[in-house]
Amino acid sequence: MRNWQTIENTAFDLIVIGGGSNGAGVARDAALRGLKTLLIDKDDFGGGTTGWSSRLIHGGLRYLEYFEFNLVRESLREREVLLRVAPHLVQPLQMSIPVYASGSRHFWEIQAGMLLYDLLSWDKSLPNHRILPLQKCLRLFRYLNPAGLKGAAQYFDAQIVHAERLCLELILSAQAKGATALNYVKASRLQVEGDRVTAITVEDLISETTHTVQLSPQTVVINTAGPWVDQVLQGIQVPTLRPERKIGGTKGSHIIVDPFPGAPDAALYVEAEVDNRPFFILPWANQYLIGTTDIRYGGDLDRVKADDDEIDYLLNETNRVIPCAQLSRADIRFTYAGVRPLPYSEGKKTSSITRSHVLYDHGKDGIQNLISLIGGKLTTYRQVSEEMVDAVLKKQGRAQVPCGTKQALLPGAIALNDTVIETMISKYQSLVSREVVFHLFSSYGSYAVKVLALVDQTPELAEPIMPSLLDIKAQVVYAVQSEQAHTLVDICVRRTILVMQTNYGFDVLPAVTAILKQYCHWSDADCDRQVQNYHHYIENNSLPDFEIAQTAAPIP
Repeated sequence: MRNWQTIENTAFDLIVIGGGSNGAGVARDAALRGLKTLLIDKDDFGGGTTGWSSRLIHGGLRYLEYFEFNLVRESLREREVLLRVAPHLVQPLQMSIPVYASGSRHFWEIQAGMLLYDLLSWDKSLPNHRILPLQKCLRLFRYLNPAGLKGAAQYFDAQIVHAERLCLELILSAQAKGATALNYVKASRLQVEGDRVTAITVEDLISETTHTVQLSPQTVVINTAGPWVDQVLQGIQVPTLRPERKIGGTKGSHIIVDPFPGAPDAALYVEAEVDNRPFFILPWANQYLIGTTDIRYGGDLDRVKADDDEIDYLLNETNRVIPCAQLSRADIRFTYAGVRPLPYSEGKKTSSITRSHVLYDHGKDGIQNLISLIGGKLTTYRQVSEEMVDAVLKKQGRAQVPCGTKQALLPGAIALNDTVIETMISKYQSLVSREVVFHLFSSYGSYAVKVLALVDQTPELAEPIMPSLLDIKAQVVYAVQSEQAHTLVDICVRRTILVMQTNYGFDVLPAVTAILKQYCHWSDADCDRQVQNYHHYIENNSLPDFEIAQTAAPIP
């Protein structure tokens, strides 16, 4: 249970609303610099844009077309930081760009972009680009559509398979330094007196209680709610203040399929024929992640899914580039969509809206202790966090404490090495396979030791959740006991990726609920309610409409 009496009576230096990668990064940076920090999120940590991204840590090659050189340089620098501080989660990924005569970008433009990309990442640890002439391109990618193919360019960016776990590690790191981080706590009202937010009314959605957090004279409120930034601002109780719209989000949708004929070993970055928009075909967790789209979105932010026409668009464009793939709707294993929290921009082409971030100081609206983040992306969360905490210290009139997040390893990377992994393999060889141990370390980093420690106490937790999976029962228990997982969605979608491997997670629910009943004391009623909520969540956010239409029985 949350100790609300203590929280309500604590003089926080900083209150962060929104627990995606940016909010979690702010909380961690602030805690590392000694600020008393509270972070709240109305859903789960990483449950919005962070979890529904393309899972890339990249410089933004296409931003060069819009002359956003500063953003590209910043992103490339941050990519290098993440490769260094989170090597268990972020790995180099080679990208290949097939160039076609029918494309909107000439071969020389691609080459120029590659050269500039290398120049802007002059301090990188990854190799420079290379250009593949036609014949070499065809030898390396035998299944590419050869019609009009002129060659290819190859370069390196990075991939993060478990983007949600990066966010969670930021939260855990912040908590280890004294921060309080709570999911399922909604900021429903920001009370303003004079020129300051003086109290925040919050709803604890777990206990179904309402509380008021009083702010001290120096407390600064940070709004990192992503697509929900404007909704948070609507809770400001000042009749004369009507904040202008800040966010004009666009929806990016993705599909996941199993390996298919002609599936490339490396990632492809391809231009779609119908609208010239670049999209990715990415090897991901023994499957393929294909996306993304870029469509203005003004709907319900809590019910975002890939439309049937977006799914068909991604299937058709993939089949055009790799004709032998012959992907159809029947090959879809999972779909998801997220909303990019871009600056509101009326009438602009979606792809041309800046991906740079803005720290909007509401002092210009008459509220001196409130800052909202407009924009921001996964790759640059650390830089955003550093700027935000610097701004907080300045507002509070404090001396600038140096930021240490460029060097500080994420917790899962601390004490992680081959010796530790081999020791765990040897210790648990009678209970779990070598493959399972590697799977755990690739997901949890050094936290895998804590997951396996549960097996010491209860050996049956070493059993697989399902025979076809590497995931073990201990992961479910660990999610509840150590990672603030409160729902089946938390466990199957964000603490693990079971949802993407087992028929939208439906096939694994009986096994997971049995574990929760036996080891986490969830009641039958709790599990029944959670299963129903899980079905509704997946229907509203992931299950394609064409699948729902084909389902004879309604989803509970």
